[in-house]
Amino acid sequence: MTEKKWQGDTFGNNCMHRWLIAMLRHSDVRIYYVFAAVCVIPFCLLFSPGARHAYRYFRRRWHNGCVKALWHTYVNHVLFSQVVIDRFAMFAGKKMSLQVEGHDAFKRLAQGEEGFVMLSAHVGCYEMAGYELVSDSKPFNALVYGGEKASVMRGRQQLFGHNNIHMIPIRTDMSHLFEIDRALSAGEIVSIPADRVYGSPRTVTVNLLGAAAELPLGPFQVPAMRQLNVVTVNVMKTSTRGYTAYVKVLDYDKQAPRKQQVQQLATAYAAELEQVLRRFPTQWYNYFEFWK
Repeated sequence: MTEKKWQGDTFGNNCMHRWLIAMLRHSDVRIYYVFAAVCVIPFCLLFSPGARHAYRYFRRRWHNGCVKALWHTYVNHVLFSQVVIDRFAMFAGKKMSLQVEGHDAFKRLAQGEEGFVMLSAHVGCYEMAGYELVSDSKPFNALVYGGEKASVMRGRQQLFGHNNIHMIPIRTDMSHLFEIDRALSAGEIVSIPADRVYGSPRTVTVNLLGAAAELPLGPFQVPAMRQLNVVTVNVMKTSTRGYTAYVKVLDYDKQAPRKQQVQQLATAYAAELEQVLRRFPTQWYNYFEFWK
């Protein structure tokens, strides 16, 4: 289980982040793209444990040959560096374009009286959803890693605070569950990452890319307890300054036994995630031993 541990926060310290934000205010993001691709990523490929996990992902899940898997590992890290740079560029006031497929489904749920759950994954850049997937009538509550750097949390708050988005840090004492319950009881939107086990060891097993994988039980149990609607949102990088969000409502039998509802939701979530990964295989950013 030691290989499944993940740091969870953004690389660097607060001073480094402030410097990067200041520089990005007055320069083109592509300069940093090139610097990362040429000077940073080769170093990461040699010394980062994440590179080994990415390499195995391409070898085992996509059946790449050695050379192709190595190349895709490099591309994967380059794209991830661009996503991180884009995030800080947003904090610096830069704008990214976002297209949304399935926006009507989101708006229909947002206009209803009941709350609903949005499930995300560590692919692409989910934070970009804060541009368009917001609601004037419903507060948006996003579950985030509680140990994140202060500079990142501050940037998120400045960027998304005016969009009626409230962040709920994941806490080791599990007190964030009370905030989730309050939000859903009030008919609000709750966004939960559903592809990393953190805090609770309880999991649900699904098939993803041809192999068994464990997902955290909580993100699927929360909506099942209230028979709420659930959508997946995956925001993928599609151009230098452009992203596309793929929104899909998950079908499940709300009258089935609770355990069956949870399994149906987890299976539907994994199927949608797999469909996105088949279109964007190099934008998978879980750098630990994900599969059993």
